[in-house]
Amino acid sequence: MASSTRIFGNCCRALCAAAKTSASTTTTTATVTKSRGRPNGILKPQPVSPALRKFLGTSEASRTDAVKKVWEYIKTHNLQNPANKREIHCDEKLKTIFDGKDKVGFLEIARLLTQHFQKAT
Repeated sequence: MASSTRIFGNCCRALCAAAKTSASTTTTTATVTKSRGRPNGILKPQPVSPALRKFLGTSEASRTDAVKKVWEYIKTHNLQNPANKREIHCDEKLKTIFDGKDKVGFLEIARLLTQHFQKAT
């Protein structure tokens, strides 16, 4: 009886090892071959308002690209409050897209930009 448990244990280990290697191989190939179609949601380029068009320099942009370009502008022009990094001091160019506000919180940027994107029908 001791010999049969020893054989069963070895056989089971061999089967488990084979199952583990084949499962890891299929998951890596599945993720590599999986491709996505057109961008949807916030990644989809949409027409923008004239004010945001003037700021970005393009007539269409995705929401993520618009936020990235606004942050790039803020960083290059050093518009963050040094004492409170969550606060942004708006210059004249930013005031045109942020409703004329002098100061904007960094969490407000995406919300303030939503009005500049036309709704998809």
